Amino acid sequence: MNRLEVNGIRLHYQLEGAADAPVVMLSNSLASNLSMWDAQVPALLDAGYRVLRYDTRGHGQSDVPPGSYTLTQLMDDALGLLDALGLSKVHFCGLSLGGMTGQMLATHHGDRLLSLTLCATAAYMGPPDLWEGRIRQVTEQGMASVLDATLQRWFSPLGLTRMGAVLDPVKAGILTTPPAGYAGCGAAVRDMDQRETIRAIRTPTLVIVGADDPGTTVEHAKLMVSRIAGAELIILPDSRHLLNIELPAPFNTGLLTFLKAHS
Repeated sequence: MNRLEVNGIRLHYQLEGAADAPVVMLSNSLASNLSMWDAQVPALLDAGYRVLRYDTRGHGQSDVPPGSYTLTQLMDDALGLLDALGLSKVHFCGLSLGGMTGQMLATHHGDRLLSLTLCATAAYMGPPDLWEGRIRQVTEQGMASVLDATLQRWFSPLGLTRMGAVLDPVKAGILTTPPAGYAGCGAAVRDMDQRETIRAIRTPTLVIVGADDPGTTVEHAKLMVSRIAGAELIILPDSRHLLNIELPAPFNTGLLTFLKAHS
């Protein structure tokens, strides 16, 4: 297990590929871990990239510090990991919570990014009461209490029917997320509002959204595209939140086409 101490905690990570290849850094969603990118890693490696993925604090095999977290902390975790590994610039790709971290990075440390891919994410995810309810539920009842509702938000009805065993690690990722980690990161989402600050982003940016995502909607995606200069938009039909798992082939094609254009 690879873990490094950064920003006062230990982060679990995996780094694969040739040492001289350009690096793609992958950042996971709430209630998941770095395995959510399993369908992207082979495609990225085959295309000649080095792949860095990590478990966001409070998730997977990373530390679970007590209390509420902030997006500034999540940004500093990512920067600390890059510094500890001696990586000066990367292509950053984050989904949901990972995309919120990516927006912070590009706003405040755009010099560290070659490109930015924002997947199934948003610049604002109100109202706060929604997140207070989710935090309270997992704290009092555990992650199993949100399993079914989370899967229904993450995947289309057809996807849930046809994906079979592909869903097993996704379910395991939800169930093994520490409630304290979910609550800590949930607080970061609750308190986030990047709708104005993302106007400062100058990094080449791609926004990918599922056409039927009920949480981070097409409207959320279009707002980011309208406020990030030169941002591109891909809407994947017949998909919801974890579109990289539900539709890996078109997702990978879109991502690799964008990376090639900005390598």
